[in-house]
Amino acid sequence: MSYDLIVIGGGPAGYVGAIRAAQLGKRIACVEKERAGGTCLNWGCIPTKALLKSAELYQLMNHAEEYGLKADKITFDFEKVVQRSRGVSDKMAKGVEFLFKNKKVDYFVGSGQVGKDKKVKVTGADGKTQVLETKNILIATGCVPRQLPGLKVDGDKVVTSREALVLKKQPKSVIVLGAGAIGIEFAYFFNAFGSKVTVVEMLPSILPLEDGEVSELVARSFTKSGMEILTDTKVEKTEVSSTGVKVSTSGKETKTLEAEMLLVAIGVQANLEGVLADGLKLDLEKGYIKTNDRYESSVPGIFAAGDIIGPPWLAHVASHEAIEAVEGIFVPGKKPHKVTVFPACTYCHPQVASIGITEKKAQEQKLKFKVGKVPYRASGKAVAAGEAEGFVKVIIGEPHGEILGAHIVGSDATELIAELGLAMTLEATVDEIHATIHAHPTLSEMVAEAALASHGQAIHI
Repeated sequence: MSYDLIVIGGGPAGYVGAIRAAQLGKRIACVEKERAGGTCLNWGCIPTKALLKSAELYQLMNHAEEYGLKADKITFDFEKVVQRSRGVSDKMAKGVEFLFKNKKVDYFVGSGQVGKDKKVKVTGADGKTQVLETKNILIATGCVPRQLPGLKVDGDKVVTSREALVLKKQPKSVIVLGAGAIGIEFAYFFNAFGSKVTVVEMLPSILPLEDGEVSELVARSFTKSGMEILTDTKVEKTEVSSTGVKVSTSGKETKTLEAEMLLVAIGVQANLEGVLADGLKLDLEKGYIKTNDRYESSVPGIFAAGDIIGPPWLAHVASHEAIEAVEGIFVPGKKPHKVTVFPACTYCHPQVASIGITEKKAQEQKLKFKVGKVPYRASGKAVAAGEAEGFVKVIIGEPHGEILGAHIVGSDATELIAELGLAMTLEATVDEIHATIHAHPTLSEMVAEAALASHGQAIHI
């Protein structure tokens, strides 16, 4: 069978790229090793959000009296919480499979391997193979969790995010190694249901890519909720026994930590195992496929998009890159662009969302800027909802008032960031934001108020 494009990988880059190419009238195949939707829909973004919703709701119900309600003896069924998340993933994966059928994308379940002749060998779970021919290939195989050297992931005492999504029972205690978005989300989840959680991060702060004030607030909130947060801390030794794990650390203080389970969330690495046939070599950069401005690899006709080409390892960025790559291949005159400005979100409680540069980065770049910041407690909607923790912070360039960055921590931060992303795309100024009437009462009013605060004109603080 011959195609205009074969996509290897069915995640946010792969399935979106395949569908966009089909919309352009091309004959497309998508090869996915496990199930449509990739890591995001099956083992990442979607199932974790289902887990986090259960955790958030459980915590809210335990504070019902604050809202004038009575809810006694609130309990939970951990296995059903996990089952619900798997059901959500299953539903979304079926949705992608339906889209493939509806958009006339040929969908192959199996391992795809790219040969020097640009033929793709697909090997199914039963070992049977078939060969597909194509003019163009888009590699979108994403990433897999990085593992701690010398420590075997057993799915019980030692897990990555993938194994954590299918646990049969709740661990009484968890050590979370790594305080990026994945580690912090799982730390919040387990702590919300009563597990004793210790977070270990070798860098000076949790959520190290976020604005410093944001990281500090989340750390205070987590500590207040009963977690132990250890930053500037390295793991020196790990021991696994039949009852749990023991972790020896060094840093601010030397400690020996013990828990039923260790969750390793120290990042990801490129998923290229078996993707390239012997004799086919692509230029790599730090283990990721190196691409030019058209998302084309060092081999003409072989393109790559999403996590497989490196950070920021975000589903929405992957989808955008895939669309840019596909349109660059098939749309005459289209000049793809590499993504430089994008929102980043962490779905713990309080939520975290950001776009653009941090205040520290603006200082390092010696930019002329000012800051507008408004606390959630100044918002009537936030206080009424019992969500007064957090703030909205905008970094404004001078003298023109362009938005250099925005950082939100608090309820629905991941929804609020979209306005600031649109503003940056449209090159709106801070004056245009606060000149836009925001409905009252809404959380989005804080965005306008933060814009006013940058001029020293905030009304409610």
